Amino acid sequence: MTTAQEEPLVEEEQRAPWWQRVVAGSSTQIGLILVALIVIFAVLKPEEFFAIPNARNIATDAAVLLVLAVGATYVIITAGIDLSVGAVLVFSGVVSAKLMNSMGGDNWGVILAGLATALAGGFGWGLLNGFLVSKAKIPAFIVTLGTLGMSLGAAYLITGGVDEREVPFKLVADVGIGRVAGVPYLVLISIAVAIVFGIILAQTRFGRYTYAIGSNEEGARRAGVAVDRHLMKVYALAGTLSGLAGFMSLARFGTTTIGGHSTDNLNAIAAVVIGGTSLFGGIGTILGTVFGVFIPAVLQNGFVIVGVQAFWQQVAVGAVLIIAVYLDQLRRSRYRQ
Repeated sequence: MTTAQEEPLVEEEQRAPWWQRVVAGSSTQIGLILVALIVIFAVLKPEEFFAIPNARNIATDAAVLLVLAVGATYVIITAGIDLSVGAVLVFSGVVSAKLMNSMGGDNWGVILAGLATALAGGFGWGLLNGFLVSKAKIPAFIVTLGTLGMSLGAAYLITGGVDEREVPFKLVADVGIGRVAGVPYLVLISIAVAIVFGIILAQTRFGRYTYAIGSNEEGARRAGVAVDRHLMKVYALAGTLSGLAGFMSLARFGTTTIGGHSTDNLNAIAAVVIGGTSLFGGIGTILGTVFGVFIPAVLQNGFVIVGVQAFWQQVAVGAVLIIAVYLDQLRRSRYRQ
């Protein structure tokens, strides 16, 4: 929770016009870092890095993580945390694949039923997280650590520990690898999610309440905000977006990839924090999260192209994460003086 001495920083951002709130905080600086990385790799390997297929690969690699990170942004702005998003992604993909296979057929009706199932699965876990955090007053770290194990365990129980490898071909062909004007559908979906929820966060009452709870929960409660109900909505949103990400992953790979998402929760949190959202709550933007998602994606891709071991990407992202938190603390310390 933000202290009273830190509230001027939050209030200053909340009083700004909505378009300024979209790019508030450290989003501009993070964007400049992303641009600098692109310029560096473009200078080193211009033909390979600036190739359209390479740009498409970077965007596609980032698409699923971006959807996860958008939900995580809302949670972290409320000064919460959600460690379960990667496991909920897996669970949602599993129940979606199971339903589609049980229905049979290869048409949009089956695919839409699978999508609804994935979203419902994610929503259910998110609502449980929100209820336990807001009503039972259990720390979010403990709640979501518990539901991480529960949802992942449930996925293993449903599948017997074996990936579900059969999904409608139309899902993979039309959604997973399909394109519009050369842009993959998965990328378009992630862009739409970022735009819609970026505007909601910056311009609506729901967004203002989210910031208010993160900056001063008790103050928001005294101002008439239904804090418990709002927290349940925020965690339910994060869970629902995890369900969507699970469906997108299913469409891309044509399998549930149960063992392939063990670090998705940490990657989403890292992207949000690198993008300028404060772990202490009350500050953050979706635009910053977009930059935070693409910095690791560009680093990994660029290192491969220039011949540097991809493992260095983890070192670089870890360093950027520490620097981002340090800069946030410096910014807050100015308002304590």
